[in-house]
Amino acid sequence: MKLPFQLILASKSPRRKELLAQLGYQFTCLSADIDESVKYNEPAEQYVVRLAIEKATFIAKKQAETTLILGSDTSVVFENHILGKPTDLDECIMQLSMLSDQQHQVITAIAVVKGQQVNSMAVTTDVTFKPLSEEEIIRYWHTGEPQDKAGSYGIQGIGGQFVKHICGSYSAVVGLPLYETTQLLANFGMPTPVQASNIRASNIQASN
Repeated sequence: MKLPFQLILASKSPRRKELLAQLGYQFTCLSADIDESVKYNEPAEQYVVRLAIEKATFIAKKQAETTLILGSDTSVVFENHILGKPTDLDECIMQLSMLSDQQHQVITAIAVVKGQQVNSMAVTTDVTFKPLSEEEIIRYWHTGEPQDKAGSYGIQGIGGQFVKHICGSYSAVVGLPLYETTQLLANFGMPTPVQASNIRASNIQASN
C-alpha cells in the first residue's frame, strides 16, 4: 500500500505494532521518551489522552509536517484508581486480588498528530474477572507475563483465562482500538487498504 505520507507509531509495544500492521498500514515505530507520571487528582481518561498526545507530539517535533504520528496509551482502572505495572510479586498479588471477581475498566487513548493538527479519542472497556486465588496469582506471576503489564495481566496472553467477559473493544484492551484507529487515521487522509478500495468504488459509482 503506497501512502501519501509516512506513518509513525510512537510506541515500541509489540502488541500495538502487531495490531496496527493487522490493519494493512506500512509504518515505522519510534519510542517516545516522556514522563508518564500521573498528575495530582488527574482523572484516568484525561491521563491516558494526555500521554497519547504527548507521545505523538514528542515524535512529531523531529519529523516533517506531512508525517502522521500515532500515539497511544492504556490504563487499567479499578474504582477510579489507575493500576500501573507491578514492581514485584506483592504488588501483583495486591492488584489481581482487587480485580478478582470484580469489574474494572481498561481505558485506551489514541492521538494523531500531523504538523500543528492534533486529534484524539479515548475508548473505555468494562472487563469482568473470575474469582482468583492467591495461589493462581503467584503461579501466574512466575510465568513472567504480568511484570510489564498495567494491572498485572495481559488479556491476549495467559491472563486471558481470568476474563469472564468484556463489554467494549477487545483490541483496545490489548492496546490499540482497531475501529477508532482506522477512523482517526482516515480523517487525516490515511485510510486502510480496505477503506481505500471502498472510497475508489464510491468514486467510480458517483462518476457513473
